[in-house]
Amino acid sequence: MTAVLATPDGEALDGATLDFSLPDELVATAPPEARGLDRDGVRLLVAFRRDGSLSNTTFADLGRFLRPGDLLVVNTSATLPASVPAHGGLLVHLSTRTRDGSWLVELRRPTGAGSVAYPNGHVGMVLALPAGASVKLVAPQRPVGKVAAGPTRLWVAHVRVHGDLHDYLHRHGHPIRYGADAGDWPLAAYQTVFANEPGSAEMPSAGRAFTPRLVTQLVTRGIGVSPIVLHTGVSSQEADEPPYAERYRVPAVTAQRVNSARATDGRGIAVGTTVTRALETTADANGAVHAGEGWTEHVVSPAGGVRAVDGIITGWHEPRASHLALLEAIAGRDLLQRSYAAALAGGYRWHQFGDLHLIV
Repeated sequence: MTAVLATPDGEALDGATLDFSLPDELVATAPPEARGLDRDGVRLLVAFRRDGSLSNTTFADLGRFLRPGDLLVVNTSATLPASVPAHGGLLVHLSTRTRDGSWLVELRRPTGAGSVAYPNGHVGMVLALPAGASVKLVAPQRPVGKVAAGPTRLWVAHVRVHGDLHDYLHRHGHPIRYGADAGDWPLAAYQTVFANEPGSAEMPSAGRAFTPRLVTQLVTRGIGVSPIVLHTGVSSQEADEPPYAERYRVPAVTAQRVNSARATDGRGIAVGTTVTRALETTADANGAVHAGEGWTEHVVSPAGGVRAVDGIITGWHEPRASHLALLEAIAGRDLLQRSYAAALAGGYRWHQFGDLHLIV
């Protein structure tokens, strides 16, 4: 397979608009366990910042590329069954609870076990949900700086349920799935070994390949693991769509451990773009991480760079996704471009059940 990476108009690559053709056969629609692998049996492409080299391995060998004193920062947010059937043959994906108590939601149409976008929502539309619950669309959600053109993907909405929302979702919802070929996998397939605080619409999937055995091996070798929380919204962003505000918490002990590791020649390695966003939100101009919580609107980009993150474990992201700008801020343009070319040529698998990428 020949990998072609460019911007849509053929100009010089920008991380936020890294464009390529993603073949359907590279989209992982089933967890590795369904393919006879352990969670940590997925493939791992390691990209080295120091010399630009690349190495192909499996995630179970992660410890070979880390060193004592490094600190892995993980997201302990747990995935909610955030897809709820609505009367009329639609699905409502509950993405993010906003500061004022309303929700960002996405309307979808079931297709097989998955779903596709439903573009015909309108202000004032009320969707009836099971057990007397409802969703009312209040206003389109437009990312800052995005021209209001085309159908609305995300809506600000009022969600009304009887009783506790999390209990309601566990009774009537199921995990968010995309595409006609998505499998009907249980919620447990969408949880990481670190998950302990429900709140994410979708799994912080960079942590999925960790197993208790692997974590034990890493800690035994002197590699630390420390938590943050960032509750993720839906990941079906349009091309070039910036991330919206998300709830996060960086505990004081994690901030102290990141600063201590980096002060003693260790590296702070974010397990996922969510962790990167949380740490960079609380980092000061000198790169020191501080405890903090609330809502982050911070967008990591090549222009702003990173201050507290020395490396990242991440999945493979869609063409022109905003996550690619974050990765370029860490890896640099050339290394990111060559990593994606190698992953495409080597048949790496995309999406939350797919393979992983370590930039260090």
